[in-house]
Amino acid sequence: MRIRKDLILKYNQPGPRYTSYPPANYFHTEVTAEDYKEALVSSNNEQPQKISLYVHIPFCPRLCHFCGCNTSGSQNKALFRNYIDAVKKEINNVADLLDPSRKVSQIHWGGGTPNSIPLELVKEVMDLFSSRFRFEEQAEIAMECSPAYLELEHIDQLAAMGFNRLSLGIQDFNEEVLNIVNRDPAKLPVEDLVKRMKQNGFAGVNLDLIYGLPGQTVDNFRLSIEKAIEIGPDRLVTFSYAHVPWVKKAQTVLEKVGIPDAQEKLALMEMAYDLLTENGYVPIGMDHYAKPGDDLQKALVEKNLHRNFQGYCTRETTGQVYGFGSSSIAQLSNGYFQNTRSIGGYIDSINQNGWAIERGYRVTENEKIIRSVINEVMCNLFVDFNEVGQWYNTDAEKVKQIVAYDPEKLKPFLADGLLEINGDTLSINADGSLVVRNIAMAFDPQLAVAENQYSKTI
Repeated sequence: MRIRKDLILKYNQPGPRYTSYPPANYFHTEVTAEDYKEALVSSNNEQPQKISLYVHIPFCPRLCHFCGCNTSGSQNKALFRNYIDAVKKEINNVADLLDPSRKVSQIHWGGGTPNSIPLELVKEVMDLFSSRFRFEEQAEIAMECSPAYLELEHIDQLAAMGFNRLSLGIQDFNEEVLNIVNRDPAKLPVEDLVKRMKQNGFAGVNLDLIYGLPGQTVDNFRLSIEKAIEIGPDRLVTFSYAHVPWVKKAQTVLEKVGIPDAQEKLALMEMAYDLLTENGYVPIGMDHYAKPGDDLQKALVEKNLHRNFQGYCTRETTGQVYGFGSSSIAQLSNGYFQNTRSIGGYIDSINQNGWAIERGYRVTENEKIIRSVINEVMCNLFVDFNEVGQWYNTDAEKVKQIVAYDPEKLKPFLADGLLEINGDTLSINADGSLVVRNIAMAFDPQLAVAENQYSKTI
């Protein structure tokens, strides 16, 4: 498939990424720790029954200019110790309210840079998880790692703790580009790191790249894509750089260097797409690619993909997400609950009262239905309104009413040949998958896009 540049530029407008519904900008500060505790208990009787655990490590040895994450440049080991002690207290408090018969299907460590803290602290948390929760036999246990701070023996240690998937944040193999964005390059050859993971029996290896950074050209970014293909990860992500300086002021530094415009960024995306698909990788949702036979590729074929704040997953591993650490988000069926972003504030709040909830959102029954429709669009490029209705003991017409289904909103996509409607089903084709955020917006009855609210879809 050749990318239709005219259509992508036509639909290049601000819009939510829909990692949650409603999006995180709807979260408010009126929720309390008591609300969260009530939601935790209620979550035991909601679907999915499986548990997903997320640990946020808000520390980086060096802060990248492009980063939009909640992190700190601290390398204070005493702070690491205090932070992990607080995380362990929070885990125990949450575990006390969850049904012990429920099983963990997924653990994800993100940040920040999770592998920048001493791995013995990681082991303490993993040991606590093992003592407080039951695990699915094929649970996915993953960590985001910076290769700048990853040694071969670290991979051995992580494997011994139960980790079976690592995502290496390469961003770009070009050290000149990395220098512009203030990122350290890999300490060891990435191919050696990947080889060691495979020797340890890791079920999956991910490489993460970013396109749209200053200094990137089609020619030099092609070398990074070719290098990634040569290494041969199971999954490869080409994240679109989201320039949101009104949220992350550090990004303004990159404006002085010069950020690729929409046309230049599109050329980078097109090159990566063509090169990856020509070499056998299958596009998955937004910016993700997987080898044929990978669980995500099979789930896409079977229309069983799901997505949360941690990324794409299969319905088999999907669980309600219980987040730990500063800024972490519990992504429950009945609502979202986010901890304070302040590291010191998080530690103090956990130590004083056991909880650190700062904001969140209680999801209504109608919003659950909207969330399911948008999730089907974003993940599986397909919606069966009858099937969604069955999930919520209603019918297709009621679902359409709730999402404010309006054929007029879909006319541009139909005219451009991006989707098909057949009765109560909607199918998005390969061209449409590249503007899937725009299509999803047509099913969001609460959408109002204000200036400096969302990044652009390209």
